[in-house]
Amino acid sequence: MVGAGVVGLAIARELAMRDREVIVLEKQDAIGTEISSRNSEVIHAGIYYPQDSLKARLCVAGKQRLYEFCADHGVAHRRIGKLIVAAAEKEVANLNDVWAAAHRNGVTDVEHLTIGVVREIEPSVQCVGALISPSTGIVNSHGLMLALQGDAEDHGTMIAFLSKLIEGQIEPDGFSLKIESGDGTSPADVLTLGCDVLINSAGLGAQDVAHRISGVPETSIPPLHLARGCYFTMSGKSPFQHLIYPMPDGASLGVHVTLDISGQTRFGPDVEWIDTVDYNVDPARGDAFYEAIRRYYPTLPDNALQPGYSGIRPKIQAPGEPAADFVIEGPEHHGVPRLVNLFGIESPGLTASLAIAEYVAQLLES
Repeated sequence: MVGAGVVGLAIARELAMRDREVIVLEKQDAIGTEISSRNSEVIHAGIYYPQDSLKARLCVAGKQRLYEFCADHGVAHRRIGKLIVAAAEKEVANLNDVWAAAHRNGVTDVEHLTIGVVREIEPSVQCVGALISPSTGIVNSHGLMLALQGDAEDHGTMIAFLSKLIEGQIEPDGFSLKIESGDGTSPADVLTLGCDVLINSAGLGAQDVAHRISGVPETSIPPLHLARGCYFTMSGKSPFQHLIYPMPDGASLGVHVTLDISGQTRFGPDVEWIDTVDYNVDPARGDAFYEAIRRYYPTLPDNALQPGYSGIRPKIQAPGEPAADFVIEGPEHHGVPRLVNLFGIESPGLTASLAIAEYVAQLLES
């Protein structure tokens, strides 16, 4: 399989625990260096996604599996809950819509809060209405990936770092893969590897990998649109006890408050459509953050924010289009036996990772 991010590692673990021999090709020199390590580290409840979508189903199922996995493997996590706040009267009706969507998805612990309760549990937050999602939490994403890697390797998985898929040819009994290995400081080695099953979980590179496999119909490969999201941090003791989310805006959940495992406050992500992978954070983007954050946290001090980091989402919808579902395609979709392609695995991919892994395993067995 291709890709050693959190989803790829979860799939490798699942397949290895089903007694498959698994080799993971990873072009970087470490696990999870792209999408998996550049996100909010939130365990999502499964609230916003359309009913019966893969995102809804796999997030709700994956959330419970993830909490159990973290508890069993000593992965740092906290079920701290999330407030979804309406900052203006015109947003209250949308708050009701979010409540209804959550309950349709089986997230029945989401409830309305009175303003008095909001003031009591989050005195720094200003709003005219709010929901609470008690099952939302946070996780140390790197610790999670290390635990998944450990389980996978304990069951025989091998991870080949600095290994890039150059070409894949379909053979009668599987695939012949041409792989380039090396760190760029010396001439690369090119070798050929045979496999009976191929999983493409390459994240930002999933479309490129799919194009390199002969016989995959072009029509089965969705376009890739890069959406960079920047995070800004705030030093000092956090004024928040919960995650704070404004009302969602189209395909974005807005500039929200998250806390990391150590308790540091960070705000983000915003959305910036870009043409090439670039993780630079422009400090000037912080100006728009102040305006967005002060809608629900009006006492945010001037000069309180510092550039943090950025992540890039592998969107499969263009700017202005509705948010797309996960695309997880087995042979019945593209016609190539024993191949599974995963596209557009953005949020809630981390939360859903263990459920995605089971879904992929079932695709291979169907």
